[in-house]
Amino acid sequence: MSEVRVRPAEPRDVPAVAALETANFSRPWSLESLKADITKNKLARYFCLEADGQVRGYIGVWLIFDEAHITNIAIREDCRRQGWGEFLLRSVIAELIPAGISKMTLEVRRSNTAAQALYQKLGFVAEGLRPRYYEDDREDAVVMWAVLV
Repeated sequence: MSEVRVRPAEPRDVPAVAALETANFSRPWSLESLKADITKNKLARYFCLEADGQVRGYIGVWLIFDEAHITNIAIREDCRRQGWGEFLLRSVIAELIPAGISKMTLEVRRSNTAAQALYQKLGFVAEGLRPRYYEDDREDAVVMWAVLV
């Protein structure tokens, strides 16, 4: 791969983000919801991980005061376990700190120990549990927080 970058998502990215959402989640956000978040939601920020001109991953965050809530994050299946998720998340954190974001939170499936390990590596700590959080199988969500500054 020649050029790899993390950049703000643009309206033209909605189909690629929606495809990643559908490929990665059992209850994906609709194309319309993603389009509204990317183009109209003043609290939302989406970033694309782009390599060789192709969107290989994305992350969505909602900014509320000095906190960022990760709403969704996905990496294309053939790009997983290569450090792209860590690169994406580190890049977004570096982008948000100068904007005044000092804390970040997310929910992650209790069974998704690989994602939890990545988040822990980046300073996230399990702070709570949301019982039966996921609608598809009623799995619990682990609530994780990181202090960024």
